[in-house]
Amino acid sequence: MTGTHAGRVVLVTGGTRGLGRGIAEAYVSDGATVVVCGRTPPEDASVDFVACDVRDPASVAALVQDVVARYGRLDVVVNNAGGSPSAPAATVSPRFVEKVVGLNLLAPFYVAQAANAVMQEQPEGGVVLNIGSVASVRPAPGTSAYAAAKAGLAVLTRGLALEWAPKVRVNTVTPGLIRTETADVTYGEDTTAVEATIPMGRMAEPSDIAAACLFLSRSEAAFITGADLFVDGGGEVPAFHTALTQGA
Repeated sequence: MTGTHAGRVVLVTGGTRGLGRGIAEAYVSDGATVVVCGRTPPEDASVDFVACDVRDPASVAALVQDVVARYGRLDVVVNNAGGSPSAPAATVSPRFVEKVVGLNLLAPFYVAQAANAVMQEQPEGGVVLNIGSVASVRPAPGTSAYAAAKAGLAVLTRGLALEWAPKVRVNTVTPGLIRTETADVTYGEDTTAVEATIPMGRMAEPSDIAAACLFLSRSEAAFITGADLFVDGGGEVPAFHTALTQGA
């Protein structure tokens, strides 16, 4: 298969469904060999699956070793695994906070660290992409622990970019609201009102986020590291503006 990622090996964490699946499929379409990890195998047989708890450093080390043993290299890592249910900060348990921070901040660090050890030894180096969240700059009620972890991830990206250059580039891709198979659970079946708050007039598709990932791991982005690329359709219309114009 031809493509700008032909011959390259890509690991997508949480790549069995939703956004991660869309990212994995985009890399496959662009010629890459893709390995995904998660708790359950994907329906798509075009990618290899390795079961892994990315919150466990030993499991992560075994994952990266497995990928290198199969394919002899690791060129791109997309730290997509993450998320959190909504929970009020006043009553949330310490255990909940630990799990949220573990999945959204510590796990990407463990994966990036293991991948960097491989990439630094490769002549071409490698690329690490961390999937962030607009909650890191615009937290919503019930997302305090998650938002703090994602804000930490953005800072982690900049720190790793400083330490691992020039061999390994590290960037964040920060999506806005995304239409996945579970979007109706969060945004309701009719998303018209929600989409009206987005300047581009629609929610992102997984392919929109995947396109940003593909660009950042291509040679055209060879001088981009430590960046945070927001793919959010322009952000959100300010609440005060909506309040002033309602009924006008």
